[in-house]
Amino acid sequence: MLKIGVIEGNGIGPEVTKAALDVLEATGLSFEWIPIPTAQQSLERYGHPLAPEVIQLIKDVKVSIKGPLIVEKQAGRINCVQPDGSEITYPSINNAIRRELQLFVAPRPIRGFKGISGPFEKLDVVIMREITEDVYSALEHKIGDYAAEAIKLTTREAVVRVARFSFEYARKHKRKKVTCVHKANALSYTDGLFLQCCREVALEYPDIPFDDFMVDAACYFMVKDPSKFDVIVTSNQYGDILSDLAGGLAGSLGLAPGANIGENYAVYEASHGAAPDIAGKGIANPIALVLSGAEMLSNLGYPKEGKAIVEATHEVVSSGKTLTPDLGGTASTTELTSAIVQTLKTKLQATI
Repeated sequence: MLKIGVIEGNGIGPEVTKAALDVLEATGLSFEWIPIPTAQQSLERYGHPLAPEVIQLIKDVKVSIKGPLIVEKQAGRINCVQPDGSEITYPSINNAIRRELQLFVAPRPIRGFKGISGPFEKLDVVIMREITEDVYSALEHKIGDYAAEAIKLTTREAVVRVARFSFEYARKHKRKKVTCVHKANALSYTDGLFLQCCREVALEYPDIPFDDFMVDAACYFMVKDPSKFDVIVTSNQYGDILSDLAGGLAGSLGLAPGANIGENYAVYEASHGAAPDIAGKGIANPIALVLSGAEMLSNLGYPKEGKAIVEATHEVVSSGKTLTPDLGGTASTTELTSAIVQTLKTKLQATI
């Protein structure tokens, strides 16, 4: 029995989360789903959108699957109470979950889809986004009503940790190269330290080629020739932007899975947002979270089932028969999910 926390999120979160759980259950594995209230649910129950009780529940289950959460522009900051009574301010609930659980890297494996991704069908990149520092740390303040200032934080400890994770991943999954993406020519201290630490860690892995690109050049070559990249290790903001870019090249943000990994806990989520404009319409693309679930199974020791989900999803999408509107089709979330479930069951039956 796999005990998995379920953070359904809001916006399209409940719809895509249900789809992901349906696909995971179709593997035949046994799950115990533990509902975890967040945002409005937590507010109604505990008086806070991410109460200490909620954080403890996420820690208790250790592994969770999470739907997207709405982050209001200019109003996403959240204060979380610590065990000693103090408070820490985070820029969003998403960020707060990551920081409270000490999750430090967001691996985002993004692949092209035959029949959907056009010239990017062979896209196959894993973006390792460091998620504890950089300008997303909420170390910012206003200066009167005429200016605002944010601190871009980079520490050796955080960079070495995410770099080692990236090289270990590359070695384990037989990837061909690790690339550091930075802007060390303009930010010689912060991004310079990021690049320096990655270079030092690279020396520990002589079997894995290493190179680096400045972030603007990386975006250019991602579009012109994505085969230059395999595993990318980068900072918080650059990783966020590159993930959306790669998802767009694949054909939709609805095709970009993700996760948040730490030493003791993991939260698997899609790379995209909550898309409140289409919430409740039944047309949300659940594939990103479905593929995040596949990654979760593989990391939990069920690689056969994880691989089968990935293959079934690619087969359904590439057939072009059952696609949601973001992929050029007219299918509903439920119809696309059902197609993946049926294809998955057929694949798993063939292996028995």
